[in-house]
Amino acid sequence: MNELADPLVTEADALEDIPLPRARETLLGHAEAEQALLAAYRSQRMHHAWILAGPKGIGKATLAFRFARFALAYPDPAAPDVLNATDLTLAPDHPDFRKVAGGAHPGLLHLRRPYDPKRKSKDKIKQDLTVDEIRRTVPFFGSTGSEGSWRICIVDAADDMNSNAANALLKVLEEPPRRSLFLVLSHAPGRLLPTIRSRCRLLPMRELAHEEVLAGLASLGVAEPSSRTAQRAADLAHGSLRKAITLADGDTIALADSFAGLVSHLPQLDTAAAHALADQVSKHGADDAWSLFHDLVGEHLHALISGHRGQPLPRLVRVSEVWEKTTRAAREADAFNLDRKQVVLNALRDLADAARP
Repeated sequence: MNELADPLVTEADALEDIPLPRARETLLGHAEAEQALLAAYRSQRMHHAWILAGPKGIGKATLAFRFARFALAYPDPAAPDVLNATDLTLAPDHPDFRKVAGGAHPGLLHLRRPYDPKRKSKDKIKQDLTVDEIRRTVPFFGSTGSEGSWRICIVDAADDMNSNAANALLKVLEEPPRRSLFLVLSHAPGRLLPTIRSRCRLLPMRELAHEEVLAGLASLGVAEPSSRTAQRAADLAHGSLRKAITLADGDTIALADSFAGLVSHLPQLDTAAAHALADQVSKHGADDAWSLFHDLVGEHLHALISGHRGQPLPRLVRVSEVWEKTTRAAREADAFNLDRKQVVLNALRDLADAARP
């Protein structure tokens, strides 16, 4: 099925031939986080709001939907099905599983950056999770459910909220409706309003281990664990299965290899190879390559700083200035549709300068 045929799915959600988090049957890793939610639910003292915190693409949304399905299917925490459960598994043929997977469960509200087909830019998804999205909680929690049922709201991700949206969410969290649960996903919870954090219970989620990423690529039919593609994608993904999936293609791996070859000879810069890399990163439709290049630059600079501790301060300052300059240039290129190739070439020249003694 083409996920974009579903009006409830944004372009950012969809990965070709990969099930959406709301439809995934299994959770990769995070057994401790899953058990923490199950134990809290079984205790009948379930906190009304949780922050699921961790890097992008590690499975926060998958766990949130997994718990939501379980709670909607078993609304009584004292029921035998809950007390005897070893995890949050719900059979795929269960009615609540099918409704959640189809984005049509009346007891679940999934808030994210809205898709706007009228936007003139290539990216049809709004930059922020807006206050209008958060205000959808008013009719949602105001609707009448069956006796004893839950109303569950997943905020995906809270980092995308603008200030008005954050204040609107805070108001709902301050006066939570009866039988309501909030699962607030955050890639960087320290950046959320302290007042939001204070009203939620924090559930930290770690990056996936290298072997877990490999297992995820295999289970989703993306790449065999022993293949170089899988190994290289897992190396570059830093614990994010979603990122590994987007990286697991020949062109992307070749870009990472080209970058590694270039920086291995710094401060000498192979001009022809630099232009070839810049062409690959800046070609039309190469948004994944553009994002990867920015990540590779950041990782390289971080390695320089880590490897040069104890070295003269001016050199460390020079390295940090390269990162600031490259980040600003990439942001301006995106905002004003500037030439990405020149940004890449400038970044490579700056890396060469930073590598000089």
